[in-house]
Amino acid sequence: MTAPYEHDDAPRDGSRVVVIGTGLAGTRLAQRLGERAVLIGEETHAPYNRVLLAEVLAGTYGADVIELPRTPGPRLHTRAVRIDRDRRIVQCENGAEVAYDRLVLATGSNPVLPPLRGLFEPGATELPGGVHAFRTMDDCLALSAAVTEGTRAVVIGGGLLGVSAARALARRGAQVVLTQQAERLMERQLDPRSSALVRRHLTALGVEIHTECRVRGVGVVDGRVRRVELHDGYVLGTDVTVLACGVRPRAGLAQAAGLDVRKGIVVDDELRTSDPLVHAIGDCAQHAGTVYGLATPALEQADALADLLTGGRAAYTGTRTLTRLTLPHEAGPLDLAAFGETEALPGDDVVQLADATRGTYRKVVVRGDRLVGGVLVGELASVGALALAWEANESLPADGTDPAVGASLLHLLTHDGGH
Repeated sequence: MTAPYEHDDAPRDGSRVVVIGTGLAGTRLAQRLGERAVLIGEETHAPYNRVLLAEVLAGTYGADVIELPRTPGPRLHTRAVRIDRDRRIVQCENGAEVAYDRLVLATGSNPVLPPLRGLFEPGATELPGGVHAFRTMDDCLALSAAVTEGTRAVVIGGGLLGVSAARALARRGAQVVLTQQAERLMERQLDPRSSALVRRHLTALGVEIHTECRVRGVGVVDGRVRRVELHDGYVLGTDVTVLACGVRPRAGLAQAAGLDVRKGIVVDDELRTSDPLVHAIGDCAQHAGTVYGLATPALEQADALADLLTGGRAAYTGTRTLTRLTLPHEAGPLDLAAFGETEALPGDDVVQLADATRGTYRKVVVRGDRLVGGVLVGELASVGALALAWEANESLPADGTDPAVGASLLHLLTHDGGH
């Protein structure tokens, strides 16, 4: 660590921005700010697109393919351990003290480790052998090394991450069992019908799926987990166990510094924390009561903050999130998209189309005169126009002639967005 990024008595011009975190949000911000940004990250790997980790695990991409573009300014390979707000420095594990004029926390999130019986021995701080979280490149590479043809793998959690992990492991030839506590897969994004299509797709890959299934504990033999015990007494033999039980904001550094932390690090429309010289973006940030934990909001927050720190005035007012997922298969990929509210409330109108021959399913939910959500499986040519209508949050035309929308919902659903 060398001056001017070392803590010293040099005058400050207000332009030095220190960013903690090398995920999508932190790296995007550092790219936008250029050489004035110092990026601090504890991962030894070059910054990468975490969204594509499942493709690395599946063997579709090499780790180098998902690397993010290099940032112009300095990048420090160390862990930030303390924020001294009075002196405006970040203290690092390697002994460096990094001065800042503005500090940005893009610390991301940590995987949730479920309180399973046998998962942690008294006093243990590490997971037993054979158990993997699936959050970082190191997690991904460790899983890749542990899995060969015929490896027995149990994935605990059937959300977006669990589905992606199960599909990737199955493509590597593992014998995969997926357990989900909820009544269906990806229950937060999908309605019952689209979830059933995802289940059918995974089953065709050889994945054994248990829904409405709570895992009670694990059995450890010679330091490795060899059994996963379900609440009904059924026992699954396993060589590799993947924890995909969700994430929580990584906010310990902010909390220790005395910043306002609730579900995440609380920020306002300028993405400022309770200290106006400290900002937070991405998975660790809580804006207007919401912690998004998704790539699109992280990138939008990074862009908004970059504009603000370079003299712009546009505030961040939130993100309307759309989830897209492609599950490759030899017989053809399963593409899906979900946005907004996919379950109708009493009084809502629902337009729903299904084509069993083509394997497509499309559904939109309209409340009053506004599109509030939808889910599409199969051919997704219409998703862009539907998402634009949803994001605009404007009144829908009764006759489909309003140029602000461009076409009626039924036309969009039945004519692939006009193509």
